[in-house]
Formats: sequence, structure tokens, C-alpha cells
Amino acid sequence: MKQTVILTLLAVASATLSVQAQGPQGLAAVSEDSAACLKCHKDLDPGIYQQWGESRHFRANVACYECHRSAKGEPDAFEHFGKFIATIVSPKDCAACHKREVDEFASSHHSKGGRILGSLDNRLAEVVEGNKGFKTEGFPEGNAASAVSGCWQCHGSVIKVLDDGKLDPATWPNTGIGRINPDGSEGSCSACHVRHSFSAEQARHPDNCGKCHMGPDHPQKEIYYESKHGIAFSAYKDKLNMGRPKWVVGEDYFLAPTCATCHMSATKDQPVTHDIGMRISWNNRPAISVRPEVADAKMGLPGKDVPWQKRRDNMINVCLNCHKTQWVENFYKQYDAVIDLYHDKFAKPGLELMALAKPLLKQPEFSNKVDFVWYEIWHHEGRRARHGASMMGPDYTHWHGTYEIARNFYSEFIPELQELIAHGKTDKDPAKVKAADALDAKLSELLNSENHRWYLNKLDPAEEERRKKAAEEFKGRY
Repeated sequence: MKQTVILTLLAVASATLSVQAQGPQGLAAVSEDSAACLKCHKDLDPGIYQQWGESRHFRANVACYECHRSAKGEPDAFEHFGKFIATIVSPKDCAACHKREVDEFASSHHSKGGRILGSLDNRLAEVVEGNKGFKTEGFPEGNAASAVSGCWQCHGSVIKVLDDGKLDPATWPNTGIGRINPDGSEGSCSACHVRHSFSAEQARHPDNCGKCHMGPDHPQKEIYYESKHGIAFSAYKDKLNMGRPKWVVGEDYFLAPTCATCHMSATKDQPVTHDIGMRISWNNRPAISVRPEVADAKMGLPGKDVPWQKRRDNMINVCLNCHKTQWVENFYKQYDAVIDLYHDKFAKPGLELMALAKPLLKQPEFSNKVDFVWYEIWHHEGRRARHGASMMGPDYTHWHGTYEIARNFYSEFIPELQELIAHGKTDKDPAKVKAADALDAKLSELLNSENHRWYLNKLDPAEEERRKKAAEEFKGRY
């Protein structure tokens, strides 16, 4: 309904649309309703007023009322000086003028970020880490402050409107990328486009993505700044024309890419996209990486019909603006090789071992040390290795990635399983003895395989000799 009202307003004003040769398309003048808003808020909220004054909305005469207008009866509408408005400007509201961008965003995993609520990650935040101590009017039974101020601020919360029209403090303020709004829409445009300036330069800056894409389980920001891309950005960021309306790699800039360059922004052959999955060829979120169309199908997204090969071609089209074909093709071979290594050596056998260990574990999940060990192997170290390879961050691929995977796999994970096996074999319950035997057999098979037999001091003698020779040559050089 809110969208219809705004569309009607813009349709009425369409007869007076002013299109200047070098300026944005918008209203011929600030509407009377917005002018009334500005008369007070210029003094009450000078910072917001100045931010709006530097925006393209200002130059298009799109102001307060066009975005915040609501209708009586809408979930978050409240009367304000004779008009109904809403605090939250949702993607549905933005779609009145930015329909293509909102449609693309709605098809992306970003807009579905709020669906993590109730997941394994959220169980950690709400139960293992948290309690029910944060009680509000909308949640008298309580919420975990660890989730409210942590998970929900990136993934988004379900915004709850109280009986008096105010927003419950457990759910607002929130600019989570997958926020579930009172009008039913998913997402928050202001997660990336900071209100009220909506600066293109700010949205294109790598730090913008760093609000969420950083930390032990998905350190894309840190990886980027470690990479040659990030090093070049730091050196040349003042020469990248990041504030230009037209921002085409290879035309308007060429010294360095940002996150937006690779995942969203225009090339000579591609338009801007707000579906950030259209240029990635692996989804590295799960314990086993999956192709993005598989993940899209699970969420019912239209991307299910776009194969990973097409998405990789989209990204290659970006890369070729700065790199030669051989460089790009060989990079992808290196990236895929890390995925294969992680899958074959650690992830697939780890999942199989954890499934066999389940009958020997205490319930609930995370009441055993091995639960945490395995979770961090795939959710933290495994993701870091995969993301590090995808963005050319060698330290995150190795020291924060495959090294920590291996260290914890051999020094924590395997010993914990061996202890479970020992206890299980002496248990009075025949079912547990049987489970321990099955786990022991699989673990023995794994450790005697080519990938892991070094652990039993069974490395191939020829390989052992090569290792010894390489070590001696190293000592000779240094």
C-alpha cells in the first residue's frame, strides 16, 4: 500500500519532471509536504539535513515525505503533524523509484540474510553465548543481547512494531542486510547506502562491506587489504573517481578495484547489478562449498537457473579489464585447487567422522569439545582458506586457513575422536560399543590413506627422502 501511495504521488508530479542534461531526473521542485518537514528538521536534525543536501536526492527534489510517507493502518505508520509517516524506509519504498535495483537485490542472498534466525549460528549466540536477559515490551520472555547486538545487526532482525506505533528496542535500530520489515519486504538498502546522503563513493568503498564481511569466519575485508588489489586501492584511492555517477572499470578508473568493482559495478559489457551472487562461482558458506545455483535453488531464488559457469564468465569479464586471459584462467585453477584440497583432505572426511561419532556424543550439540573443534575447522578456518584463495590473500589461505585447519584437525579433532572411541569401547551399552568400533575403523582407514598417513609416520620413503633433501638445500642457502 505504501508503494502505491508513493507511486501515485510521483505520477501526479510526473507532468513537471525536470530532466537536465547533466543532472538527475526528479521532481520539478520540493513538494509542499517535504518542505514542511524540512522547515523543522533543518534545525532539529542539522546533520541529517546536511547529509540530504549533499545527496542526489536533493538535486532531484526528492525529500523527506517522498521516502517516509505512509498510510493510515500500515503496521509502522504513525501520525505526525496531520500526516502519516513511517520511520523505516524499506526496499519496497525505494522501489517506487529504484525498481530494477530492488528487484535484483530481492533476488540475492543479501536480502535473505535475516533467515539465519534459528540457525546453528544463532543457537550459539542465543543459547550457548547468551541468555533471555534482554526483556522488552515486544519480547517479555526475553532475548539474548549477544544476538541482538551481534548477529541481527549484520543479518537483520524481524522489526516488531509495538501497540503505540513505536519500534521495539530489541529490533530497532537495525540496518541488517536481510532485515524483515513491517511491510513484509526483506532487506535494508541503508545497510550499504548510508542515510541520508546515499553517497555512491561511500557505497563503493571497501570499508563499506567491512561492517559484516570481516572477522574469523568471513574476513573478506582483511583479505582484500592484504591482496594486491587492496594494496593498490590504498595507494591510489584518491585517483579512482569513486564519486562519479558513471563508474565503469577500464574507462573511468583502472588503477585498482574495490569490492563493488568485482561484484556489482558496471564494466564495458555488463551493467551494475545488485545481485552479488551473479559473479561468484562457489558458495563457500557451508562446510562443503556448493555451486551458487544450488544455494539459490534451496532459497527459491531465480538464480537457480543461472549456472556457475555463466557467473564465472561474468567475473572473468571484470578481471579482463586489467589482466590477460592466461592470468585469469590460471588464477581460477589455483582457486579451484584449494577448494578441492579442503574438500578431499578435511571437509568430507570430517563430516563423515562427525556423523559416526554422533551416537557417542553428549546432547545437546556444543556440549562436547569436539563440537567446537569441528565447527571452527569448517566454519572459521575452512572458510578463511577458501575466501583467502578466492581473493588472493596468501596469509589467509595458508596461516589463517590451511595451517590452522591442519593443526586443529590433527592436534584437536583426531585426539577427541580417539578419546570417544576409547570410552565407547568400554561402555556397557552394546550400541555404543558398535558405534565406537565403526568410528575406529573409519578413522584408521582415513589415517592410513595417502592424505594422512604422514601422521602415522608412514610417509612414502621416496617422498621422505625428497623432504630431507629439500631441508638440507634450504639450510645450505640460509
